[in-house]
Amino acid sequence: MSISKNIILIFLITMVSCKTKPSTLSLPFINKPDFTPEWIAKNDPSYSAIHTIPSFSFTDQDNKTVTEKDVDGKIYVADFIFTRCGSICPKMTTNMGTLQEKFKNDPDILLLSHSVTPEMDSVPVLKKYATERGVISGKWHLLTGNKDDIYRLAKKEYYAGDTIGYYQAGNEFLHTENFILVDRQRRIRGVYNGTLPLEMERLIDDIGELKKEE
Repeated sequence: MSISKNIILIFLITMVSCKTKPSTLSLPFINKPDFTPEWIAKNDPSYSAIHTIPSFSFTDQDNKTVTEKDVDGKIYVADFIFTRCGSICPKMTTNMGTLQEKFKNDPDILLLSHSVTPEMDSVPVLKKYATERGVISGKWHLLTGNKDDIYRLAKKEYYAGDTIGYYQAGNEFLHTENFILVDRQRRIRGVYNGTLPLEMERLIDDIGELKKEE
């Protein structure tokens, strides 16, 4: 997604929120791959059908199995990178590090970076990458695993394809700068350009808003 598209997306979210935001909600829900923000109150019949990230199982840099149970009741930020990337990934990793520093003492906040080249990003490779970049074990999980599972989760559940409006269904290479904010019930609440420091400020503010929700 280009910077201009992100600016348009932020504008649209702001416009929609001004018109339809229920007083009990701080952030919208993202239920569709076009990132349309939806403000759904708890008493709305569609509340129980809000899109939720399903179960998953991957391995992190410490050779620990990480599943949906590890993030249940937590707020987390997810992205998709690969260790050999020389373009957007270094910026994304730096900005994820900013989030780690901000929330390193907050047990309610976790970070999940999924490798899109898991065949190359083995546990030892991820461990070396984590050590070089100051990744805190247990706070920021660098994940590898079955490529089909990662791509299916990324494209179909996180809407992390390279094009707004639909998700890529196959094994087309995934290279997206999106950071995805997920709430305590594994529902998507925001999408951010992970290469921009300014977007991290917005993301930090939104995490603060989510922490206030019951």
